[in-house]
Amino acid sequence: MDVRDQLIHAALQVYSQGGSRGATTRRIAELAAVNEVTLFRHFGSKDALISAALGWLAERALALRLPEQPSNPRAELTAFCRAHHRGIYENRALIRKTMAEFEEHPEGAAVAREITAGIERELQGYLSRLRRAGRAGGRWRIGTATAMLMGTLFADAVGRDCMPERYPASADQAVAEYVELFLRAVGATPASRAISR
Repeated sequence: MDVRDQLIHAALQVYSQGGSRGATTRRIAELAAVNEVTLFRHFGSKDALISAALGWLAERALALRLPEQPSNPRAELTAFCRAHHRGIYENRALIRKTMAEFEEHPEGAAVAREITAGIERELQGYLSRLRRAGRAGGRWRIGTATAMLMGTLFADAVGRDCMPERYPASADQAVAEYVELFLRAVGATPASRAISR
């Protein structure tokens, strides 16, 4: 891992622990095992580093793709949703911190909106293709269906460790069940089918 990547990873970790105020250049540099001069040489300022770190996170989250030609909606959506859920879960502390600091630092929420919008576009495109192919029926709005599934994944990933009694199934099993219910809601799978595990 090069110095730039070390600083980005350190910035994300320190920010998720201490928020904007706690994410000092000294703490970030120490965690990255470099000096502050190196941090400033690469990024110029703490704000630029935090922005680059959040951008790095967004780039990886937005790399998730669904197939252009849906062939197995259950398997395709389950894999997509598991990857998305995993990304949220791995960054839940950062997400919580960003949400808590929204009024003071709305720029963090802007990155979260960018990630959410990109994932939603990907899912909406897939649902449109599924509908055009005659693989989903019934009367439902793509935006509403997408919001329902995305909101469920987000609530589970961010709340799973805080409220374990609400999420007794493993994350993988829960996501499979959410996808199964979602597919039934959009008329994409018969109700008698078994839940994929």
